[in-house]
Amino acid sequence: MSNELINALTLLKQKEWVDLTHTFGPDSPHFSAFDAAEFTTLFDHDDGFFAQSFKFAGQYGTHIDAPIHFVRNTRYLDELGLKELVLPLVVIDKSKESTDNHDFTLAVEDILKFEEQHGQIEAGTFVALRTDWSKRWPDNEAFCNKDTDGNNRIPGWGLDALKFLFEERQVKAVGHETFDTDSAIDFQKNQALLGEYYVLEQDTYQIELLTNLDKLPAKGAVIFNIVPKPEKASGFPVRSFAILP
Repeated sequence: MSNELINALTLLKQKEWVDLTHTFGPDSPHFSAFDAAEFTTLFDHDDGFFAQSFKFAGQYGTHIDAPIHFVRNTRYLDELGLKELVLPLVVIDKSKESTDNHDFTLAVEDILKFEEQHGQIEAGTFVALRTDWSKRWPDNEAFCNKDTDGNNRIPGWGLDALKFLFEERQVKAVGHETFDTDSAIDFQKNQALLGEYYVLEQDTYQIELLTNLDKLPAKGAVIFNIVPKPEKASGFPVRSFAILP
């Protein structure tokens, strides 16, 4: 059996595949407003089969946010098209900066420096911000990284950088290793997740709590975001992975 599609699949399976998804459970780091996940065994093999019940917020573990998560009268998760979920992948590495400064906030200047080295970011791509924050998983205390005043100290996107990517480079979607799009210091300053609202206002999605971005090239990979299709959902845990060039 051979055709163009089968040949393409054969080629893809010869490439390196990288899982970008955390394994999550009841003890995993999660957004503070949500309860911890609950995994319950309904039946075990003594009953003849093994089955479980899972209870968690839609935005739990590595997950996808649909536009409706923040913006009224926009698309739910089940309304996203399949081809939207598979995109060319660009990875902006700011891991050193984020290690040195936990308040690091990506700026337009950082994107322009990236482009000087790797070329202009192409339209229709998925842009991921690498901070290596995922290496703190599954230590909840390290992941939240609270200061003496109880405020999180977590890096993230700056609003101007996001506007540049979507308006000047026409990217399709973004992702990151942290709970939120915005850096924690920006959230504390604005008392709102302005960056997250802006992204979802573009009628697109984002992926949060990615991992293994350190295993990817700056350009050339493809990201797949595979997710269930619950009715009228604002988000759900996702199985994101990349295929390397």
